[in-house]
Amino acid sequence: MTLSLDFKARLSDAAGYVFDMDGTIALGDSKSGGHRALPHAIEVLQALKASGTPFVVFTNGTAKPPAAYAQSLRNAGLPVDDGQMLTPSSSAAVWLARTGLTKVRVLGNAGCAAPLIDAGLEVVGPSDEAEGVQAVYTGWFREFGFEALEAGCHSLWNGAKLVTASNVPFFAAENGRAIGASYPINVMLTAMTGKRPRILGKPSLVAFETAMKVMRLPRSAAGHVVVVGDDPALEMRMANAVGAHSVGLATGMMALDAVLPDKDRPSVLLNDLAPLLAAL
Repeated sequence: MTLSLDFKARLSDAAGYVFDMDGTIALGDSKSGGHRALPHAIEVLQALKASGTPFVVFTNGTAKPPAAYAQSLRNAGLPVDDGQMLTPSSSAAVWLARTGLTKVRVLGNAGCAAPLIDAGLEVVGPSDEAEGVQAVYTGWFREFGFEALEAGCHSLWNGAKLVTASNVPFFAAENGRAIGASYPINVMLTAMTGKRPRILGKPSLVAFETAMKVMRLPRSAAGHVVVVGDDPALEMRMANAVGAHSVGLATGMMALDAVLPDKDRPSVLLNDLAPLLAAL
């Protein structure tokens, strides 16, 4: 797709950028367990770094702590500092602390729990016995089993809130779409308790606000921020909800011929990052 001169100007003059990871700037590399950069992604981030334009990479994955994802991207040649990498657990830690929910059962692995622990929250293991749990947080947890289901249900039955990193069934991977872990866990917990999960990763407002805070941008700058991603239900929905510019990519979950509702429709839909690089 050819970008209009007006939209090119918006891209080059943007206050900041929020990039998705999988299917947008990189794909998981099954051979190495790391990532490989998608075409033009390295050059796009290098151009932003050279111009001093702030950016973050916000994945909806919680399999690893943010710093581990950042290292994996650097190994693939992408210039991403640890502080520029965010996961839903980053924004979850902010929201939980802000709302006073400080004792949290994490139905997730160590990478999912790490940002909550770093924020000083009291984290309870998936199947640990515990009283007074205030929230049950679901994330990447392929080891999920009956004991964790039962423990999570008891916490929810006893008044805990259900919150989640993500509630979409799939994400982009090297071999096509892969199943997200938190979605089926949420389905089971909702079926058993009647509680629906509050999403703390993308496309939530708290996720966008966390990205803005890391970029040191005021909330009033939202209309001058560009969100780049491949999932209409995540990045595009988040951008459109706050009035940011949404750039969709057909390199992951979104097809060029996709028919989407207004809330999930990108401002522009690109085959790859080449037009963005040209605008920068």
